[in-house]
Amino acid sequence: MRTSDELSEADFRSLYRHLRGTAPGGARRGALDTIGEEQVLAAVREVRSGRTVSLAAPVNTRTAPDDAEPAEHRLTAPADGEPGSTGLEFARDRIAMNIHGDVNSHIDALCHVIYDGTLHGGIPAADALSPDGASALSIDLVRDGIVGRGVLLDIPQLHGVPWLEPGSQVMAEDLAAAEAGQGVRVGRGDILLVRVGHRRRREELGAWDTADARAGLHPTAMEFLAEREVAVLGSDGNNDTAPSAAEGVAFPVHVLAIHAMGLHLLDYLRFEDLAPICARDGRWSFLCVIAPLRLPAATGSPVNPLAIL
Repeated sequence: MRTSDELSEADFRSLYRHLRGTAPGGARRGALDTIGEEQVLAAVREVRSGRTVSLAAPVNTRTAPDDAEPAEHRLTAPADGEPGSTGLEFARDRIAMNIHGDVNSHIDALCHVIYDGTLHGGIPAADALSPDGASALSIDLVRDGIVGRGVLLDIPQLHGVPWLEPGSQVMAEDLAAAEAGQGVRVGRGDILLVRVGHRRRREELGAWDTADARAGLHPTAMEFLAEREVAVLGSDGNNDTAPSAAEGVAFPVHVLAIHAMGLHLLDYLRFEDLAPICARDGRWSFLCVIAPLRLPAATGSPVNPLAIL
């Protein structure tokens, strides 16, 4: 774990080219092609107790330093907010929210990142994106959900702290050390979940401007994921650090994961219920089910992933 180790622009582009070369050739589902029937059946065999745990945070509806435009939730019926005393009525409500932000749990589609005018696989962004949405690589790619073996690596536990301080960078050696310490190994087709403690810090100390400082993965840590052929990456933070760990690129992990490697990203999850259970039971792998909304042309979706233990 480091707090300052910036890649030069040239070094970042070299890493980008290397990782792009590890992506499945011609795949339009990106790294999800690493999850086959064999991986799904093996993941189902991870279930022992039948307990389910949500990996999402409650939707935020209050303005905060990290959420200037929170979700809006209101009751639309009864119209005056006061139910009658006789007859049939229905309580109804409406929610509106930004999909991508710094608080609410969401999944990024492969069309989310535009780099050098293209999307993952070299698709020209101008051809695929319009005000009506995305015609390629939208979240519709995962309309049937993502089911696989989830693996939680708890980096604060590795370092004996409740959370990583904003600006801390998780290196490949941290991921390998967490594996060894937890007695688990990340493999082909896994859904890798990396805890940095962002949620716990926010809940205990309050919100802060995450655009200025947040813990996340160092860009070079993506080589670990490429070597293990990971299918999906998720974190309780943004996955990227702030300040950025790469010169001239604000979100280098997003560029490498989504654009170069074809990984769907899960941002701002919550592991504070799952991590204690994993630590108590001494097992850090489980069946993971991710079910985005059916939004055919969207760049992502709110999401409530489930760990089934």
